[in-house]
Amino acid sequence: MGDQLEPWRARERVLSGDGSPQEVRPEISASWRRVRASGLAPGAEPAVAPLTESEVESRRSTSAMVPLLPGITGSLSPAVDDGLLVVVTDTDGRVLWRRGGSGVRRLADGLGFVPGSAWTEANVGTNAIGTCLVLGQPVHIQGPEHYVQSHTRWSCAAAPVRDPWSGESLGAVDISGPGFAVRRSVLALVGVTARLAEAELRTDHAIALERLRAYAAPVVARVGGRALAVDPGGHVAAVTGFTAPDRLVLPRDLSSGSTWLPALGAVTVQPLPGGWLLRLGNDDLEATELVLDLRGRPELRVSSASHSWQHHPSPRHTQILLALIRSPQGRTAAQLAEDLFADETRVVTVRAEMSRLRRALGSLLEAQPYRIASSVRATVLDPGEASTLWPSHIPTPDLG
Repeated sequence: MGDQLEPWRARERVLSGDGSPQEVRPEISASWRRVRASGLAPGAEPAVAPLTESEVESRRSTSAMVPLLPGITGSLSPAVDDGLLVVVTDTDGRVLWRRGGSGVRRLADGLGFVPGSAWTEANVGTNAIGTCLVLGQPVHIQGPEHYVQSHTRWSCAAAPVRDPWSGESLGAVDISGPGFAVRRSVLALVGVTARLAEAELRTDHAIALERLRAYAAPVVARVGGRALAVDPGGHVAAVTGFTAPDRLVLPRDLSSGSTWLPALGAVTVQPLPGGWLLRLGNDDLEATELVLDLRGRPELRVSSASHSWQHHPSPRHTQILLALIRSPQGRTAAQLAEDLFADETRVVTVRAEMSRLRRALGSLLEAQPYRIASSVRATVLDPGEASTLWPSHIPTPDLG
C-alpha cells in the first residue's frame, strides 16, 4: 500500500515546494516547471473552451492526419477493445477524433476531454498529448504525474506525428483511460503507430519528388546559370550551375517573384507543377541581424539592409541558438551536448541537429567550433522567456 501512496506523496511534496524535483521523473519535473511558469495552478480548470462542431469539422477536413487515420485506428483497435480511448489531435493539441466504448467516452466527457478541446500543457497542464507535442517524443503519464488535480484519476500515453519530409508537427496519437489502466507498455504501441504513419507519409512524398524531378530536370537544364527545382518542403529535385544542399528551408509564404534565403541569397521564384524553380541572382547579400524572439512561439528573424526572413525553430534548435548567442566565441559539439543533455558524449545527436539548423541558416552559422558568424549581430527578445525553454538541469543562460 505504501508503494502505491508514494507517487501521490511525492506529487504533494514537489508541488507544495517542500520536496525535491528529483522525487519525480525528469520529464515530469520539467513539465511541471513549464506549466507553473505559465501561471496554471494545480487546482485550475481548462481555460480554453472547446471548438464548435463546425469548427472541428473544418479542422478535420484540412488536417494532414486524415489520410493516416485508417492505419492509426487499425493499429490501435486492440486498445479500444480493452476499454481504452484512442484520440488523434492536430498540432495545436485540439482533439479531432475519438474512438472508444460509451463508458470510457463518458468518463472522458467528465474531464472535458471532448472533440475540439485543447489538450495542451498551457490549458490542462502536464498530460501525454500536450507534453509529447512540447518534447517531440512519446510520453507516458500516470495519475499523480498530471499537474492539474482533476486529471490525476486518468492515465495516458501519446506520441507526436511529424511529417518526415518537412519536419513539421502534424498532431499526436494518444491512448487514455481511467486510473492506471494505461500501462507504460502502451507507450511502445503509440510510438510504433506514429512511426508507421510517418513512414506512410515519407513514401508518398518520395513518389511526388520523383514526379517533380522528371518534369524539372529538363527545365533546369534549359534555364542555365545557377538554378534549382525544389518541392514545397524544400527538397532539391534538380540543380544546375552550382552544388546545392539536399534540402532548403523555405518561408511558409513563398510565392512567385524575388525573395531572399539565408542559404542562397537573392533568388527569383517561379512555380512548377509540384514545386518551385529558384534562379539565383548575383546579389550576394549578407545578413546583418539575427533576432530570436521568445515573446510567444519562438521565432527567428534574419534581416539585411533590404531583405528579411522568418523561421520558427524547433524547441531543440531554439535551445541551441540560445547557447550560441550566449557564447559568441562558439561551442564544440561536446560542449553543446553538455549544455543540452548534461552528457558530453551525445555529440552525434548534436551534429545531426546542427546539420539541420545550418541547412536553414546557411552561412549565418560557422563550424569548428559551432558559432554565429562574426558579421551577424544576434539578440534575444524577452530573455525572461528563456527559462521555460532551457533544459532544467543547467542554469538559464544570462541573456540580459
